[in-house]
Amino acid sequence: MNVSAHIEAVHAQVRRRDPGEAEFHQAVTEVLSSLTPALERHPEYVETGIVERLCEPERQLAFRVPWVDDHGDVRVNRGFRIEFSSALGPYKGGLRFHPSVNLGIVKFLGFEQIFKNALTGMSIGGGKGGADFDPRGRSDGEVMRFCQSFMTELHRHVGERTDVPAGDIGVGAREIGYLFGQYKRITNRFEAGVLTGKPVAWGGSHARTEATGYGTVYFAQEMLATRGHDFEGRRVVVSGSGNVALYAIEKVHALGGLVVACSDSSGYIVDEDGIDLELLKEIKEVRRARLSAYAEAKPTARFSARGTVYDLRCDIALPCATQNELGREDAVALIKNGVLAVAEGANMPCTPEAVQLFHEAGVLFGPGKAANAGGVATSALEMQQNAARDQWAFEETESRLAAVMRNVHAQCRQTAEEYSGTPDDYVLGSNIAGFLRVADAMSAQGIV
Repeated sequence: MNVSAHIEAVHAQVRRRDPGEAEFHQAVTEVLSSLTPALERHPEYVETGIVERLCEPERQLAFRVPWVDDHGDVRVNRGFRIEFSSALGPYKGGLRFHPSVNLGIVKFLGFEQIFKNALTGMSIGGGKGGADFDPRGRSDGEVMRFCQSFMTELHRHVGERTDVPAGDIGVGAREIGYLFGQYKRITNRFEAGVLTGKPVAWGGSHARTEATGYGTVYFAQEMLATRGHDFEGRRVVVSGSGNVALYAIEKVHALGGLVVACSDSSGYIVDEDGIDLELLKEIKEVRRARLSAYAEAKPTARFSARGTVYDLRCDIALPCATQNELGREDAVALIKNGVLAVAEGANMPCTPEAVQLFHEAGVLFGPGKAANAGGVATSALEMQQNAARDQWAFEETESRLAAVMRNVHAQCRQTAEEYSGTPDDYVLGSNIAGFLRVADAMSAQGIV
């Protein structure tokens, strides 16, 4: 079969089997559009249906999550776990608690996770999960009861050699603690490696909290170096103000850059003196307040509920909030204002139109499956420490994280050059490099 025809046939099957799952379709399209040169060189992957199998999860779980709120009223949410690919190791990927969570979003995240995890070079498969539960505004007791109900169902599908969830949007150390406690209670096992993102005091890894944000900045630093640039003296904007954004800001400042803006769902702040990270952490992590509180507390800052951080002049943009947040108009504004590089700290935050504009304008663009791989890489390092009943120092873990991100960058660049002659095409490079590692394993394991 002609490779292009084969890819279109797989794409058509995905659209037919999974109607209405726009984010999943977008993620599949982005990967499949890159694979033609790899499949032409490896026709055996067409013959054995590797691409078709990769686009179909090994297992899809959806379940009811009943719980009781503080007023004694029964609430019901829907939980999901997509165990997408175990070709390289146990399923690995976070849990997202957010009202927007549905099957299509979890599948898109799980599909991305396959290639992201492959790029780390570690023995971890791809999966993702979550629920349409919103922890914002809920008491600790309500969050605990929800997590206990969620894990009561999920526990039969996870394990340190089977499926290892972690945190994502809405799932931090508090939620991981409640989930782990319920798993331990039900199974009567202290199986530390069943969840990652745990507090350091009981099995977590140093640098895991910082890993996704740090890793995104390390990847951007590697991209900039290919053109003789670095972060020193550079003006940077970051979208989001959650975990990834906070530690991306921290690492940019450590490397000599100046982050002048960040955002949340209510708007964004601009602080020309540079974002005060300690104040931002207090507002977002301790007080759980809106960003307008930052501007109220710091006279040099201003808050805007209109527009986005991408309207501002910057050298580097780090979208660290959520999927499809940076669209065509944002890309046009960034390019007009002279942006040098964009690295995705979130999963698929740039729309296909925005990515195409960056490519045409010669802007360095790091896709999320490569640029934000530091989080899951450090989760895998946490699994290693759990298996050995060991714990490494922060410096050692961060050093390993930095090495992983350098290797991810090098893989993407070398693969892009080999298959397209354009080393700056990190989208093609990351997709093909991740695909080949998974495809080789799937081929060796037979038709399963």
